[in-house]
This record gives sequence, structure tokens and C-alpha cells, in this order.
Amino acid sequence: MGKPYCQVASNPSKTSLSRAWDIRCHYKNTRETTRALKGMKLKDAKRYLREVIAKRRCIPYRRHNGGVPRQRQAAEFGFTQGRWPRKSVVACRTLLKNAEANAESKGLDTKTLHISHIMTQKAQKQRRRTYRAHGRINPYMSSPCHIELILTSKEAPVKPPAKE
Repeated sequence: MGKPYCQVASNPSKTSLSRAWDIRCHYKNTRETTRALKGMKLKDAKRYLREVIAKRRCIPYRRHNGGVPRQRQAAEFGFTQGRWPRKSVVACRTLLKNAEANAESKGLDTKTLHISHIMTQKAQKQRRRTYRAHGRINPYMSSPCHIELILTSKEAPVKPPAKE
């Protein structure tokens, strides 16, 4: 049995899970991408990621924003800095497709799915080396990440009973 998810689904029959380990894209970019997707409906999230790849909308950078340029497109989220991290967006799109396929195999209606939990964690750094002047060698590290995602089917609201 693999590692458990960081959040337990409240109703496992109405949820779809998906997870990816050791993704070769930057942790900081992926964290900002997943933060932008949290709470969205599945259809809206897929459309948003398509628009980010086409550079019609951007990913707002909230935490890891040192040296990130100001973008007018980030104003819709109430922030000033943003980018279009293509590799992270493609990784998130792949994960959303996988979670959607898992939901279809469970028999869930994909029109009612929303992202109830999405999280990015740092993975173990991968080591390379770069050669410097005067015979020195410095580390050349990469910062991969793990992503996990839970899609939940929204239930129809229950009307209160009529008063007599």
C-alpha cells in the first residue's frame, strides 16, 4: 500500500483521487499553479489552464514572488505579479485528466466535480554539477515536486421541510 493522502475524503464514493510523484518541474511554480486552481470546478480549471498556456490569463504569484514581473492579468485575482509556468500547467492538466478518468470509472458525473483538495510538496532535490573557473565544481540542483488532488462531486442542496 502506498502513502496516504494528506487529506481524507469525507465521502469516498463521491470523490476521485489522483497523485503524481517526483515531477520534474519547479516546486515554486507548481505551488502557485495549484494554489490558483484550489476550489475551482473541473470544467473551469481545465479552461483556465488552457488560457494560461495561450497566455490569455496568468498564474498569480502570491508567496514565491521575488523577481516575478508585474502583469496586468494578475489583477483579476487581486495581485500584481504573475507568470505563465507552462511546464507546471501541463503537469496539472495531466493530473486533472487522470482524476477525471478516475471519476468516470467510478460512475461520477464530471459536470458536478470541483477541486476540494490540491497540494504541492517538495520532492528530494536532484543533483548535477556545473564546472566553474579555476577547476572548481559547484552543485546544480533541481527542485522537483509531488502533487496530489481530490475531486469531489457537489451534492444538490437539500430543501428544508415545509412547515405545517
